[in-house]
Amino acid sequence: MTKKYFGTDGIRGEVGEFPITPDFVMRLGYAAGKVFTKQWGGHGRPTVLIGKDTRISGYMLESALEAGFASAGVDVVLCGPMPTPGVAYLTTALRLTAGVVISASHNPYQDNGIKFFSALGDKLPDAIEIQIEEMLDEPFQCATSIDMGKVRRLDDAAGRYIEFCKSTFPNQLDLHQLKLVVDCANGASYHIAPNVFHELGADVIAIGNQPNGININDGYGATSPQACMDRVIETQADYGIALDGDADRLQMIDAQGRLFNGDELLYLVAKDRIESGKEVRGAVGTLMTNIAIEKGFKNLGIPFERAAVGDRYVLEKLKANGWMMGGEGSGHLIFLDQHTTGDGIVAALQVLATVRRSHISISERLADIQLFPQVLINIRYKKEYEWKTDPALIDIQETVQKELAENGRLLIRASGTEPVLRVMVEAKTQELAQRCAQQIADRVPA
Repeated sequence: MTKKYFGTDGIRGEVGEFPITPDFVMRLGYAAGKVFTKQWGGHGRPTVLIGKDTRISGYMLESALEAGFASAGVDVVLCGPMPTPGVAYLTTALRLTAGVVISASHNPYQDNGIKFFSALGDKLPDAIEIQIEEMLDEPFQCATSIDMGKVRRLDDAAGRYIEFCKSTFPNQLDLHQLKLVVDCANGASYHIAPNVFHELGADVIAIGNQPNGININDGYGATSPQACMDRVIETQADYGIALDGDADRLQMIDAQGRLFNGDELLYLVAKDRIESGKEVRGAVGTLMTNIAIEKGFKNLGIPFERAAVGDRYVLEKLKANGWMMGGEGSGHLIFLDQHTTGDGIVAALQVLATVRRSHISISERLADIQLFPQVLINIRYKKEYEWKTDPALIDIQETVQKELAENGRLLIRASGTEPVLRVMVEAKTQELAQRCAQQIADRVPA
């Protein structure tokens, strides 16, 4: 069954336009509350945790969700600004029914979204999301006053999550004598990430930690890493850590200002674990993962598989295979022996642990990996455009594939959250990749 509202990462859109409106979000809370009660209400009243990032619209949507859940007879715990993986952790730690995050992740502040976590700290199954959508079509029947849900605030949420993040770093190691630039993207980790690295001993220079409701992801963070790169050079820091607005993505920078993406960081941690004598049963990337990384895993003797783009699909394949490690070049990194979901702070700690354990820099550890040049072009298209069946687009794809042959890859996919085509070309040279990607982009009608 096709879902009407849920995409690859919850429900997302521009605030004020359907479905990111207060009336729809209230009904979404009500519908989710009814489904949660039916599914998991056998052990008392269901309780959900609501966290959010720093977008100004979070106040409105939080109130709407709170009203929806309460009207369905579900109790609510509010934790305020909190990274997406922090909500996943707190949901499991507090033994709650579900967790809800109000965030549009790396998108600009005009957008927002709603995503859910189960009691186990992972994304809701498709079947539950479909049930919620079906409940949205049912009549709204507010609970009686005696059955309405109650709301309370979790005042120590940030402290709990900080301690959890620190617990994923090896006890015998610390970050003393490391200078780190920590870029919080003016997002949900602004009051958390700097404290995690500082309390482990690092000299922390925090940037992107002054959110004002409209500056999230604006010139800072994993999707705009230049600010972090510049500050690393300026302050002569050892490394830069760039998170996105909800802190589930990570990009890292070394002392020379070189940027390392999620593909490279995943390979780095896997390589360290192998060299430390630990078992790595396999790793999962995506259709976007660089060919060089796939070859690198093969050289390490680690089975590697590609999932569809999106951290939920990486997670699904990891669970199906019984593996622990996976990720995307965009910075979603999942280590299931540390957390139930992708976590930018936890991932950074895994990378820093390899540096501290080996006393070898990230760039030296990755000397055996030479990434194929990869060009990604995002093309906004009209919602009615049928790109999969457009003869002109099909024709140019065939031409490009022939030119790339076995020395490159072409991937075209639609964003799961906005009307954007993502065209990725991987080739032996940057010039060839750029030319082929532009040929594709030029065939998409404006």
